[in-house]
Amino acid sequence: MEAELGSKRLELLRSIVPGLTRVAVLGARTDPFTQPYVQDFQSAATAAALHLQLVLVDGPRDFEHAFAQMGASAVQAVVIQPLFQPHTAKIVSLATRHRLAVMSSYRDTTEGGGLISYSADHAAYFRRAAVFVDKILKGAKPADLPVGQPTKFEMVINLKTVKALGLTISPSLLARADEVIQ
Repeated sequence: MEAELGSKRLELLRSIVPGLTRVAVLGARTDPFTQPYVQDFQSAATAAALHLQLVLVDGPRDFEHAFAQMGASAVQAVVIQPLFQPHTAKIVSLATRHRLAVMSSYRDTTEGGGLISYSADHAAYFRRAAVFVDKILKGAKPADLPVGQPTKFEMVINLKTVKALGLTISPSLLARADEVIQ
């Protein structure tokens, strides 16, 4: 599902960052998920007439250089591949230094100073998994259980970051947020 949310994420960034023209995607060079994740963003950026900069790293030790590169190329926002969620503090620190808006899949990143997170509701995933585990423990064959796409999505916005970046946010977008961090 993460690889299918590019256009929605770019739409949200465009509604928050005025005059958005340049967005980066921070991805992992060796992760097989990176290619479909980036392809979705490339298609969405082309449709939205945005310049997309792909920044691939081998790991957290490359973050300093990656953010310096983004800052030097006038990127306004960066979308973080979910794989990097454990490195939220370092990512937010570097983004703050380079005045980049950070969008993530995880609310932790937004709570830690990122601008916005948007993804399928992770708590709903776990509740759904519990239903499957219950059915399997009662004898259901896993191959016979239906697989469905998430239907509930979560958007979290950090107003402190909005203000720090000198942005304004529309009341309608704030009303659509599941959580607004003061």
